Amino acid sequence: MLHFCPSQLRAQLGTTPNIKHIVVGRCYTYTTLVNPSLYDCEEIWRQFEEAVISHSSCNVTVEDYFHMFNAMPQIWPCDNFLFWSKTRTLMHSYAAVFRHFWTLEDTLVGYMFNDLIWFDFSSCPEWSACRSHPVYSLWRQASQNFAEMACGNITILLNGSIVNAFNRKMFGSVELDSLDPQRVNYVNIKVVTSLDGPHM
Repeated sequence: MLHFCPSQLRAQLGTTPNIKHIVVGRCYTYTTLVNPSLYDCEEIWRQFEEAVISHSSCNVTVEDYFHMFNAMPQIWPCDNFLFWSKTRTLMHSYAAVFRHFWTLEDTLVGYMFNDLIWFDFSSCPEWSACRSHPVYSLWRQASQNFAEMACGNITILLNGSIVNAFNRKMFGSVELDSLDPQRVNYVNIKVVTSLDGPHM
């Protein structure tokens, strides 16, 4: 059972309902159909649950997920890495057209946990508000691993329509700092603007 913040739970704001079935089901879908591979989905879930269940809110660190990430190592071929910042919708469209690109959401951990929450937001801060939030810590480590794998030519999609363009979110604070200049040969930066506003 996942740990919740002490408060009256609100289903729409707390941990995603049936999260175990979703995560394990996605794992089996990924390893069977999306990217056939040999991973122990039940063991990955056990390691995830172990990382989260015994800690209080805002006290799940990157290190707590160490064993979970060890159970799901991945390596991607060079020249296929696509990074993005505040361009999520565009990134999906771009990756759908240029199908050789791989994003964080194409990794096993990204596929399993995308758009899920395991935290009661009715009594605790948003996941980006504290560095040891269980959701933030998982994505921080996933982002670091993805960036450290990057090699060859990489592509970055940036939003040129936002006011706080230099706000250091996950890309600026984790992925950018984790790129290895000995492995990355060329960075193709695409700054995209929109007449419809900053959301893309």
